[in-house]
Amino acid sequence: MQEILSKRQIDQKVNRLAHQLLENCFEEGKIFIGGISGNGIIIAERISNVIKQNSDLDVQLFEININKDEPWDGKTRLTADKEELKNGYIVLIDDVLNSGKTMQYALLEILQFPTKAIKTVALVDRTHRRFPIKANFVGLQLSTTLKEHVKVILNDKEEKAYLV
Repeated sequence: MQEILSKRQIDQKVNRLAHQLLENCFEEGKIFIGGISGNGIIIAERISNVIKQNSDLDVQLFEININKDEPWDGKTRLTADKEELKNGYIVLIDDVLNSGKTMQYALLEILQFPTKAIKTVALVDRTHRRFPIKANFVGLQLSTTLKEHVKVILNDKEEKAYLV
């Protein structure tokens, strides 16, 4: 395992991503930040906290519960009220963007109602797309082989990203 991001580097990337989002949506009154269950919601919480500390923007955080192995099972759920999200500025966040499968299926759930804008954020982008997804904001873009995988650990004991 090769470390690609330390705790300090993850914090710096999250801070930079939050400021990039803020620059992109500064004219909005309210934004909705949706984190994909697991590390995506942890990163989404951190980004929303940075935005709240640095602006008067109303930030609404919600979680996207999705089966990452079989997202087509139709059980994707949002913890936000879909009526509230209508015509909103929505940001989708996940830790690693690999094939684009998880982000694609999360996006399909959100596209069931009208939105003002949808932006995507990934802490690490591996650039191995099988689905037509592009991250608007990326912490680290990494070229890897198909056999290599990125593992992000975000817990009380350890915060790192590894190439496995």
